[in-house]
Amino acid sequence: MADLWTPDSWRKKPIQKVPVYPDTDKLIGVERTLQSYPPLVFAGEARRLRGALARVADGKAFLLQGGDCAESFAEFHADNIRDTFRALLQMAVVLIYGAALPVVKVGRMAGQFAKPRSQDTETRNGLELPAYRGDSINGMDFTEASRTPNPERMIQAHNQSAATLNLLRAFAQGGYANLHKVHEWTLDFVADSPLGERYRDMADRLAETLAFMAACGLTPESTPQIRETDFFTSHEALLLHYEEALTRVDSTTGDWYDTSAHMLWIGDRTRQLDHAHVEFLRGVGNPLGLKCGPTTEPDELLRLIDTLDPKNEAGRMTLIVRMGAQKVEQYLPRLIRAIGREGKRVVWSCDPMHANTVRSASGLKTRPFDKILQEVREFFDVHRAEGSYPGGVHFEITGQDVTECVGGAQAITEANLSDRYHTHCDPRLNAKQALELAFLLAEMLKQNRGHLHGSDTPHDRVACD
Repeated sequence: MADLWTPDSWRKKPIQKVPVYPDTDKLIGVERTLQSYPPLVFAGEARRLRGALARVADGKAFLLQGGDCAESFAEFHADNIRDTFRALLQMAVVLIYGAALPVVKVGRMAGQFAKPRSQDTETRNGLELPAYRGDSINGMDFTEASRTPNPERMIQAHNQSAATLNLLRAFAQGGYANLHKVHEWTLDFVADSPLGERYRDMADRLAETLAFMAACGLTPESTPQIRETDFFTSHEALLLHYEEALTRVDSTTGDWYDTSAHMLWIGDRTRQLDHAHVEFLRGVGNPLGLKCGPTTEPDELLRLIDTLDPKNEAGRMTLIVRMGAQKVEQYLPRLIRAIGREGKRVVWSCDPMHANTVRSASGLKTRPFDKILQEVREFFDVHRAEGSYPGGVHFEITGQDVTECVGGAQAITEANLSDRYHTHCDPRLNAKQALELAFLLAEMLKQNRGHLHGSDTPHDRVACD
């Protein structure tokens, strides 16, 4: 009976980093409303992503996961969705063309509305109010009405997610992702930069290749892979009232799936083995991510994987490493060795954003581009040394021309941060910085090509990313 799982069995477990709703009757009403809504994604789509991630785990593809730190109601606009999608497409085509392998594209989009916070409250001028936890929970305005958790916000989050997914599907399957349009993906503020010129040169070479393929009969009409792409969604499964309400039985398999997103992850603050978030996610069939920080111990990680992926199925578990620059070499090798020793079939992915956040002199949170790049390089170096596969990256990016992360070829300084600092939570890379990072990643993947195509040795096969 200890292994019995139901969508609400998490409610019997301790839980952290979630709000306390003052009006429980309103919360119950919202949950019932969400339970009556159709799914946002389908079980078959989640299984398709799981299959794609299995290829990553076998060293035959690469995972690109990125998008907003926290989606907002105020900035919900078709242009913003399109521009972030374009930025991710640009990154993906640079990686595909430069590293010669498929890229699995997963957005932090259509559901990333809740954030764990270090402190439950915030104090300004002697007034203490609940911390801002994301638009699906409360508002940014520092007033009691805004900061009081309101369950009705989950309805708006669902509706915005549905509209975002509708647009993403249209972009991905309706011709916008056609490789013949590779020149059209360049955002205006990127076009006139040296990076834009470098991208154009690559796009010109790709256009020549596509023209040759067309002469051979491989056209967008005959080859769907040229004119469309798979694009999946993901978010941190933090707000379990919302996640449970959107969990349904798949009619074709009889298994439970959380239909709020294709992929869900557990954060570094909520990965306690006997707590609610692990309990909930162990029972759904979606691909899962697990954030791994410097405090993650090898034995703890193995127990978590045994709980979340007892059948050891490739594509089920993605380990999202967020150690911080200069800490990867200290903490990551012992995790890789434990995973390899036990034969766990996981994807290793690098999140170089969350452990490299600092405060500027003006008090704004920022992330230095050189630290982000350093952590990625250290991640690749450690995997090369351990004989395992660095299979993915996880970035917070936006297609907007923001000034939130300092450095990069654009040379954003702390003095520039306030120019276009629009994030509702943590700082994001803009499209120029994301494209710069993609070119640098492509070079790293080329150097790692022996690992990219896999190995017949048991360690490489099971410890690959």
